[in-house]
Amino acid sequence: MRVEKNIPPVSIDSKMIPFKDWILNIGNGQQQTFQLGDVTDSTWIKIPKELQVVYSGDPIKAIVDEIYADLNEKHGCLDYLRDRAILTPLNEYVDKINQEVLKRLPGTTHVYKSCDTICKGSSTNAFDEVLYPPEYLNSLKFSGLPNHELEIKLGVPIMLLRNLNPKKGLCNGTRLIVTRCYPFLIEGLIITGNKIGEKTYIPRICMTPADKTLPFVLKRKQFPVAICYAMTVNKSQGQTVKNVGLYLPNPVFSHGQLYVAISRVTSPTGLKIVCVNDDDISDGYTKNIVYHEIFNDIVPAE
Repeated sequence: MRVEKNIPPVSIDSKMIPFKDWILNIGNGQQQTFQLGDVTDSTWIKIPKELQVVYSGDPIKAIVDEIYADLNEKHGCLDYLRDRAILTPLNEYVDKINQEVLKRLPGTTHVYKSCDTICKGSSTNAFDEVLYPPEYLNSLKFSGLPNHELEIKLGVPIMLLRNLNPKKGLCNGTRLIVTRCYPFLIEGLIITGNKIGEKTYIPRICMTPADKTLPFVLKRKQFPVAICYAMTVNKSQGQTVKNVGLYLPNPVFSHGQLYVAISRVTSPTGLKIVCVNDDDISDGYTKNIVYHEIFNDIVPAE
């Protein structure tokens, strides 16, 4: 649905395959697989050469150079920022990529620190403040929750992590450009959704993680945003981007994750992939995890 018409095919083992068919084959688990390394099952697929990023040295620097090549000249251009993103499986890789891009930007860095406490009604232990000091609470990181320290600059793209005001276009996943930083507010310009071009203000709010493994409930007061030069593959669902960089320091780990990543883009010329494999795995290969039994109960539309 996203792929543009009249685009060139991709080459797999000297065979030219339409780009949309290659995407669908990966999603359906029909793309040819190989058994590589010590893995007994055949889950590795070959990435077309025209989609690979050849690099030497730091792979993060390589994917940033590829996707944000003109960052110094166009770091304030809305279309430039809206039309590109780097996707990766885990939040720890997202943070590393965002820091690499952020340090290349001119301007002053604004650092906002959260206020982390334990919900009083979540535990009956009177010694929680001794057992879990603020330094420990500040070090905790959760999916869907902003980190303790938020570093931003003017002109940086950010993404909302919570629904703030859907009527004004402030929904989970909405992307904005930071236009001004106040001590207790962030002013931003909406660049996605149905309110593109409108300015808004984002306050700090109290949030709790969905993780229930801790013996207490953390309450974090912070701006519900994250820098989105890079984002996780799961967070990118629903997004359409013209230039996508896929950074895979490790292969994907869940069903359909690779399909979600490559189907964000509109043409093969806008998709670049970096695979960081072990020494016993050849370059240009990555895993595609598909559980075929999921499709067994799907009834085709009449």
